Amino acid sequence: MTNVAVLESFKQPVGDYRSIPDRGIIKDTAEAYGCLADGNNITFLYKDEEGKVVAAKKRTPDKRFTIAGQWDKAGLFGQSLFPKGGKYITITEGEIDAMSCYQMHGSKYPVVSIRNGASAALKDCRNNYEYLSSFDNIIICFDNDEAGTKAANQVAELFGTKCRVVKMRHHKDANEYLLNGDNKEFIDTWWKAEQYVPDGIIAGSALWDEINKPVEKAACNYPWDGLNKITYGIRPAELITVTAGSGLGKSQFLREIVWHVLCKTSDNIGLMFLEESVRKTARSIMSLAINKPLHLPDTEATDEELKDAFEQTMGSERIFLFDHFGSTNIDNIINRVRYLAKGLDCKYVFLDHVSIIVSAQESGDERKALDEIMTRLRMLVQETGISLIIVSHLKRPEGKGHEEGTATSLAQLRGSGSIAQLSDMVIGLERNGQADDEITRNTTKVRVLKNRFSGITGKACNLLYSQETGRMLEVVDDGEM
Repeated sequence: MTNVAVLESFKQPVGDYRSIPDRGIIKDTAEAYGCLADGNNITFLYKDEEGKVVAAKKRTPDKRFTIAGQWDKAGLFGQSLFPKGGKYITITEGEIDAMSCYQMHGSKYPVVSIRNGASAALKDCRNNYEYLSSFDNIIICFDNDEAGTKAANQVAELFGTKCRVVKMRHHKDANEYLLNGDNKEFIDTWWKAEQYVPDGIIAGSALWDEINKPVEKAACNYPWDGLNKITYGIRPAELITVTAGSGLGKSQFLREIVWHVLCKTSDNIGLMFLEESVRKTARSIMSLAINKPLHLPDTEATDEELKDAFEQTMGSERIFLFDHFGSTNIDNIINRVRYLAKGLDCKYVFLDHVSIIVSAQESGDERKALDEIMTRLRMLVQETGISLIIVSHLKRPEGKGHEEGTATSLAQLRGSGSIAQLSDMVIGLERNGQADDEITRNTTKVRVLKNRFSGITGKACNLLYSQETGRMLEVVDDGEM
């Protein structure tokens, strides 16, 4: 057929069937789909279920479209060419792409196009739901751009797991593959289309590349070998809680980790020590650099030693401290942690301690306040990817107190169960601060109470505090842990 009659429902010439060289479409494909050429204009014929032409869309070289005929009776472009049922049907975002896909497949499999672009894809497919769902597999091959991706997900939601979504990587659409002679690559990509699963659900068959990656090692280890053997170090996006009785060295334990991170990484560190001034915090961290307890009034240090300690720590331009001025409400703390993470690029943030935040709330409901701060901290860790190490107090046990060396447990965490539930790691510190023996009195036993990463819990190591150097150093297990 060379000349095509004027459609009865509108009065305009519609051209004739011919190849479209600038789009790579051969005459046979154009004729099969009802694609007419008239100079530089292209007209796509739309038909009803009986194959009768009911409408047409005219495309000019500058991509302007005009529609004529009974558009409400028009199905998908190409729909009348393929009867219901079959193994595969492909849906594209445009008429040219439909013909391109069909042609590259050697005219083997049904291909149709939505009528009005990505924004109307869901509506077009919903209107033709019965026809499309009659096929075993629905292959969505929309443009490789934001609008196409969004529309593909919407259509896939409509049909569920019988949908497969083509992920085009090197070209925007099917026609670009055809024009660039990448027919084989397109066919391979088409066959590799992934089965659609709703957001948040991942098909196990799609996980090989992820599973085949080596298990990620810790971003930084702890300063002590015994603790590293159980925890495998500190990882990004991890919430770590350190807990112990009052006055048993939690803050010093954190400072040792701060100094270790400072020495072993190039990352920025945020410090929020809420029970002490920034001066006290700074001098305590500086103490670790020169092995002298600078925070004590009787410690002697030369100006040169002080300068050296400062340059290694506070002067490194990697440590940022929060001067809270007594303001410890939950919103303020959360905003400061977020700023440390996002504004100052801190990969490690130390918060000592959540109990003081909870006690400062006006509501007086400690359990509710603790649930809120822990939930928001947990979400912030996931949002920013930081390693957040916090301190929490313990409830006083019955009988012998923690200051006399009572073992720690998750059940003793102060407040509700949110600390235990939301923390990735919980580390308990135990020390008999009232022992007559000096070594016993200054030895802290480190116990892992929760370990989401490896599941290993229990005794980790012993740390002996030296009053001369102000350091907590790992010592050989004395058999009493």
